[in-house]
Amino acid sequence: MRLRFGDCVFNPDTRQLVRAGQPVPVPPKVFELLDALIRERPRAVSKTDLHQRLWPDTSVADANLTNLVADLRDALGDDAKHPRVIRTVQRFGYAFEAEAASEPESPPGVDTDSVYRLVWGSREVTLREGSNILGRDQDAVLWIDVYSVSRHHARITVIGEDATLEDLSSKNGTFLDGRPVQGATAVKDGDVIRIGTVTMTLRRFDPVSTRTAGTR
Repeated sequence: MRLRFGDCVFNPDTRQLVRAGQPVPVPPKVFELLDALIRERPRAVSKTDLHQRLWPDTSVADANLTNLVADLRDALGDDAKHPRVIRTVQRFGYAFEAEAASEPESPPGVDTDSVYRLVWGSREVTLREGSNILGRDQDAVLWIDVYSVSRHHARITVIGEDATLEDLSSKNGTFLDGRPVQGATAVKDGDVIRIGTVTMTLRRFDPVSTRTAGTR
């Protein structure tokens, strides 16, 4: 179940955090901290409880938790002096206090407002909501058995009507309309994507009429 708050979307199932339509890289411990605070909202969670959840059977300095909270606020665009999401409870712990709403995933067979597809030669692959890995791994959403393509080469993340492309430290790079992709980059209908030596086109279709979005 996804959770939307402010300009953020949190998905514990895919372990993703999206802010302003852009995927945010979050270290595992920071993600676990956010997950713990969200699960207990609006109740404040003590530092002792958080230590036990994040570092079970391990003794760590209090500064570790303080640093994690600072990293989490950075990821969320939150301000420690004027917090909107993570509230500090003096001499106790922390609480998640943003107004949040659940966004259930679409059940199988039910179309969303927009459908993204990748067109590669005669192949046409529908992208799912969330993370879509492109590469030479047979478990990839788009399996590309070409020597120039890495096993996990690139990722397209679809959140509602928005989609972003990012390179996954591939050997031969990911390119959008001929330009190298650095970090999560917004993509749209008609964009030409190249991974290694393989070129494909991103299309967004109207799921009702199957007409390309934006055409008349």
